[in-house]
Amino acid sequence: MKELVSIQAELKAPKNQVNTFGHYNYRSTEDILEAVKPLLLKYNAIMSINDDVVAILDRVYVKSTVKLTCGDKTETVSAFAREADTKKGMDSAQITGAASSYARKYALSGMFLIDDNKDLDSRNNEPDKVKNELPQAKNTWVLRIEACKTATELQTVSNDAWHWAKTPAQKTEISASKDAMKLKLGIQ
Repeated sequence: MKELVSIQAELKAPKNQVNTFGHYNYRSTEDILEAVKPLLLKYNAIMSINDDVVAILDRVYVKSTVKLTCGDKTETVSAFAREADTKKGMDSAQITGAASSYARKYALSGMFLIDDNKDLDSRNNEPDKVKNELPQAKNTWVLRIEACKTATELQTVSNDAWHWAKTPAQKTEISASKDAMKLKLGIQ
């Protein structure tokens, strides 16, 4: 979809928010939405975001799906965020809201190719050193692999995950998850 490619190329969503406690800048879901709205108008595109609460194994996740429609073409991107069992100072509605906000931010980042590799989510409390671990948003591939019920589904999901993996660490985690699911499903 050429409109999506144009939006991805033109979108500028700077990190205008400041965390004074952690001394870092970040962008919020609202920042991304504010930056994308004029481009949606420019390219006559319609975007929606929907959340679903999904149980995977014994955990609860919020799955946010961004849908972009231009004419008769539609693209969708989803991201998952796990609800914390408890979080000091937050009631259950606030915990779900925080997970929703996190999942929405990463679904939007996936749709519009916003790279957050240097965001707090990928840091180890060190301002200038980025961890070589799989960021939380990318763990959605592992969750998808772990949710597979058949060999065909496992093959399809793991192939997609491998395609999107950017680092050797990501590929290693995806391979390990696939191997574990093969054992669980009794696949040779």
